[in-house]
Amino acid sequence: MTALHVVVPDRGDPFWRRPAGPRTLAARDAAGARIRAALAERGADRLTLLAPDPHARFAAVDLDGDFALDSVLDDGYGACTYLYAWTVERGTTDDPRLARYYGAYGDLVLRPDPATLLPRPGEDGSWYAVCDAAWPDGTPVAVAPRTVLRERLAAAEEAGIVPSVGLEHEVTFHGVDGKPLSEHGIDYALGGTEFLDPLLREVRGTLREAALGMESARAECHPGQYEIVLRHRDALAACDDAMLQQTLVRGAAARHGITASYLAADATGQGSSCHVHLSLNDPAGHNLGGGDPRRPNRLLGSFLAGVLRAAADLTVVWAPTTNAYVRLRTGDFAPTRVRWGADDRTAAVRLAGRGPSLRLECRFPGADAQPHLAVAALLAAGLSGIEDDLSAPPAGAVVDRLATTPWEALERFTTAELPARLLGEEVVAHCAALFRAELDSWCDAVTDRDRRRGALRS
Repeated sequence: MTALHVVVPDRGDPFWRRPAGPRTLAARDAAGARIRAALAERGADRLTLLAPDPHARFAAVDLDGDFALDSVLDDGYGACTYLYAWTVERGTTDDPRLARYYGAYGDLVLRPDPATLLPRPGEDGSWYAVCDAAWPDGTPVAVAPRTVLRERLAAAEEAGIVPSVGLEHEVTFHGVDGKPLSEHGIDYALGGTEFLDPLLREVRGTLREAALGMESARAECHPGQYEIVLRHRDALAACDDAMLQQTLVRGAAARHGITASYLAADATGQGSSCHVHLSLNDPAGHNLGGGDPRRPNRLLGSFLAGVLRAAADLTVVWAPTTNAYVRLRTGDFAPTRVRWGADDRTAAVRLAGRGPSLRLECRFPGADAQPHLAVAALLAAGLSGIEDDLSAPPAGAVVDRLATTPWEALERFTTAELPARLLGEEVVAHCAALFRAELDSWCDAVTDRDRRRGALRS
C-alpha cells in the first residue's frame, strides 16, 4: 500500500512538549498554565476532550475551539456518568455497586488538564486535552483512573518521593486478512519488517509532529509485533501520552488498512505487555535508589518489597480481561513467579540501570491493562512497603505467584486486605464489578474454540 506522506512542520521547540524526567504536581500545574496561555494567544479551531476510561481507552467529545477556550478550560464540560462504569462493549451491568453511574444517566464534569494539551497531527488548529472527572459539586470521581493516580502521586510527594515513569507497550499489526504482518518472530530484526515500513514511517512522523518524545522503536519477538517507547516523564504524562500514542498508532494503521492490536495475548504462547519503568526521585530530581541494582538502598528495597508483597493480590489490575490470563499462563517470560532480579528479564521485577537511571521495571501488566490504574497500584504498593519498613527479599527468591485464572484473581482482589488498603474500598469494588462483567461476557460467548471442540465430539 502506498505510504501516506506526513509533513512535519518546523515548530522549533514546541511549547506543549513534555519534559523528560520527574516533575511534581505543582510543576505540572505551572507548565499547564503556560501552555494554556500560549494556546489562547495562538487560537484553536477544535478541542477534543479525552477521558481515560477503565478499559485503557479514551472517551472523547469534540468542541469548537473558540467555545473551549472561552469557557471549557475554566468550567469543564458535561459528560454522561456511565463513561466510568460501562463495559468493554459500552454496555451496562446490573451490579448494584455501579448503580450510581447508571441511574438517571446524568452528567459529571470533564475538566481539561492544560498540561496535556497536544496538537492533533495532520490537522492544523485541532488539539487534544486529557481530562480529570468531577461530580457536579466539584468532588473528584473517585474511580476515574486519573483520580486514582493523582491521589497516589500526592501521597508519594508527602513522603518526599517524585516518581518518573516510562511505559513499554507492545502492539501487534494485522492485515486485512486478520493475520499478523509477519509470519515469524522479528525480535530486533531489520529484515522481515518490510511490510511494516510504510506504516512505521507514518507513525514516526506523526509522533514527531506531536512532539511526544519517542525514545526507541523495534521489532518484537512474536509475528507482527512491535514496540514503540516514549521517554520517561512524570507519571500522569507517561500514562496519558502512552494512551495518546496508541490512539495515533491505531489511526495511522487504519489509514493503511491495518489493525493495531493491544491484546495481552494475540495467540497461545504469546504475550504483549505494558512494562512499567519507575524510578524514585526527590523533588529536585535526584534518584533516591542508591545507584546499584544489585544492592538497592533501604528506601528502594522497602518500596520493592511492598510491590512484591501486593503483586499477586492485584492481579486483576495487571490482567483485567480474560485474554490477559492466556498471557500469564502460556506467554514467553510471563511474570507469574513474583521475584526480583538485577538486570534479569526473567524476573517479575527487574532492577535496571544504575546511578541516576536506577529504576524498577515492573513486568506484571499486560498491554490491555489500564495504565493509570497500574502505575497507581505500583506506587501504592511500594509506598506501603516503605510505611511498613519492609526489607527486600533476596534476589531470585519467589515470594508469591500471580493468579493464573480470572476466578482466582477476583477472589484474591476482593478478599485480601491489601487491595482495599492500597486503592480504597470504592475503587476495589468498582474494579471487581467491571471484572465480573468481563467474566459474564466471556461465559456468555460462543467461540471458534467451542465450535472446534464440538466437532471433535461428533
